[in-house]
Amino acid sequence: MQTDIDTDTPNRDVLGRVWYLLTLSRPRFWLYLAGPIVVAVAFGATSVSELFLPENIVFFAYFLFPANVFLYGVNDVFDADVDVVNPKKEGRETRWQGDPVVAASVVITTALGIVIFAISPQAAWPYLLGFFILGFQYSAPPLRFKTTPIFDSLSNGLYILPGAAAYATVTGSQPPLAAVAGGWFWTMGMHTFSAIPDIEPDRAAGIQTTATFLGEPRVYTYCLCCWLAAAVSFAFLDNRIALLLLAYPVIVFAIYWSDIAVDRAYWWYPAVNTIVGMLLTMGALWRLLYG
Repeated sequence: MQTDIDTDTPNRDVLGRVWYLLTLSRPRFWLYLAGPIVVAVAFGATSVSELFLPENIVFFAYFLFPANVFLYGVNDVFDADVDVVNPKKEGRETRWQGDPVVAASVVITTALGIVIFAISPQAAWPYLLGFFILGFQYSAPPLRFKTTPIFDSLSNGLYILPGAAAYATVTGSQPPLAAVAGGWFWTMGMHTFSAIPDIEPDRAAGIQTTATFLGEPRVYTYCLCCWLAAAVSFAFLDNRIALLLLAYPVIVFAIYWSDIAVDRAYWWYPAVNTIVGMLLTMGALWRLLYG
């Protein structure tokens, strides 16, 4: 009787495929898509009842898991040859194995996005459309943004688009431009920082990214500039948010001047992002409840 589930060889039973899909969806990063929705709803709501609108719950549920299966499933399909030499795929992530049932699951989770369009006002549609286009073209031909320096970084603004769509759904209006810009700069910094451990594997595979183009020392400067730009953008809305986001440049300096390996620090950022998102949400809720 088999008791171990091998994430590198999807089992033909239901449990094996479910485990493989969970691993593929990167549970550690689920809140990168769902988290901005919580923050956006908290800032957009004008009453407690608006926090728990059915649309908000559906948004959160979809972008917590199905949207991650779509995003990382497409990524893994078109990165199958590159991932063979990527050390990150040895443990916490998984390599694409071409299981047709898993492939069908990726297609189904993508198609479920129609539900999100159906329950959203037209004000939210450009953000949703942008998410699916960028999410697909980041990894897939013909554009495959992830292999083009700077564009790989810019296209990662897709992570804040679900939050922008949720805000538009709650309020019926567009989110503040400064918030969208600040969030976009934040995602650019996060993406490029997370690409540092991939520099050598990507170079070995002949792939060019912002990280391989700049090289590790300059990547730290690039991330620093992105996160400072994010703080400045949010300063137009609230100086307290700007001060909170300055934690990211501080952490970059701390990592750069310490003996901490970046491929280790890379795995800390989901916790950092969760804490920052929690503080933002608590601040928005405080304002909602107590003025």
